[in-house]
Amino acid sequence: MFSRILIANRGEIALRIIRAARELGIQTVCVYSEADADGPWLEHADRTVCIGSGPASDSYLRIDRIISAAEIANVDAIHPGYGFLAENAHFAEVCRDCHIEFIGPSPEAMGLLGDKISCKKMAKASKTPVFPGSDGAIEEIDDAVEQAQKIGYPVIVKASAGGGGRGMRIANNEVALRSGIAAAKQEAQAAFGNGAVYIEKFLENARHVEIQVLGDKHGNAIHLYNRDCTSQRRHQKLVEEGPAPDVDAKVRDAVARSAAELIRKAEYSGAATVEFLMDAKQNFYMLEVNTRVQVEHPVTEMITGVDIVKEMIKVAAGEPLSIRQRDVQMNGHAIECRINAEDPERNFMPQAGLVEVFIQPGGPGVRVDTHMRGGYRIPPNYDSMIGKLIVHAPTRAQAIAKMRGALDEFRIAPIKTTIPLHRRIMDSKPFIDADFDIHYIERLLKQGALIGSPAAPSKASDARSHRR
Repeated sequence: MFSRILIANRGEIALRIIRAARELGIQTVCVYSEADADGPWLEHADRTVCIGSGPASDSYLRIDRIISAAEIANVDAIHPGYGFLAENAHFAEVCRDCHIEFIGPSPEAMGLLGDKISCKKMAKASKTPVFPGSDGAIEEIDDAVEQAQKIGYPVIVKASAGGGGRGMRIANNEVALRSGIAAAKQEAQAAFGNGAVYIEKFLENARHVEIQVLGDKHGNAIHLYNRDCTSQRRHQKLVEEGPAPDVDAKVRDAVARSAAELIRKAEYSGAATVEFLMDAKQNFYMLEVNTRVQVEHPVTEMITGVDIVKEMIKVAAGEPLSIRQRDVQMNGHAIECRINAEDPERNFMPQAGLVEVFIQPGGPGVRVDTHMRGGYRIPPNYDSMIGKLIVHAPTRAQAIAKMRGALDEFRIAPIKTTIPLHRRIMDSKPFIDADFDIHYIERLLKQGALIGSPAAPSKASDARSHRR
């Protein structure tokens, strides 16, 4: 086992990794930017190293500075968390060249699965269901037009190295396809340094369901069942839950097994998530593989009891997975709400500044993953997510009720957050009935159903919401 690891990240995921490492008897070193000099998570690390100014391009994305900090602190391994360099195969390769273990997949596995085109080819070989569409990158637009005519419109143009909705265009006809390919290539090149794009059949009313998988360096791979991430806005997830509601058990298990087989064939070690879209007939189609720990990993931890971050660390140290597939059991239902410092009333404008009040909810089955506290000043340089509220209960209906209560307890001021939005989502009929698709949040927002004071069981609670 490692004696000391460096955490190349910030905020709640940095604190989550510190906690897992501490339980394994491992010391931690946190790098930080000047904007994060007063980050509460730094107080829990054994050592901290400043690696640059506030912009991520001058700090958390600087491979040379992170490696220098790792060498100065004499660490055995680096955990990248999520975001920043977590899915950067070059970073993983530099770590290996410097004889520092990367807590994640090998550069080869990351490159294979992180590139959507090569991943799709491997998925077909693993009998993982994929969308009909082009088998490789689009070289000639006329070829893409011909392919679209075969599979039928609408189609979607996707960046091979994409993510977060960038490098994507939906086309309902040939004119839109031709312009969409050009625009997607340009956007992908600017965002990822890779302008390769491909096309697939587009599902207009789909659910987003993903499979959590784990692999080790001994050829073992397991799945930890699924999560539903249908509740999203502009391709950004807001609410995640597990297991995905109302999915036939035979279909669920078959898709989960195929996802585990996919990462086994890729000789993948660590945590990964295989993402799918599911249509109304419960046909699954693979979207991509995220080669890192996911923001929503606590959902799976709550329903399986498996500590995903600890498994990542142990696997990177060469240990086999501590759990076998037959030992994985689901228990109850979990829901996670991403708490973002954004103002839904002002088109989700990010909120930076001093947090004067920060009071977390509690009680049985309530978990809050956050780095926040009262008196902390949110810097303007990074992602707006400031925490995750997770609840667990025996049934989905009970989990929704528990989440409502936890959201009512959560107090953050004067910064605006997405807490009122989540409270209304919990009361929305599409969410309660699990009769939803990936566009339902945007439809409700257009209707004004999720904007304003959150629904709540009492006038007193409404008054508190107004003050917030």
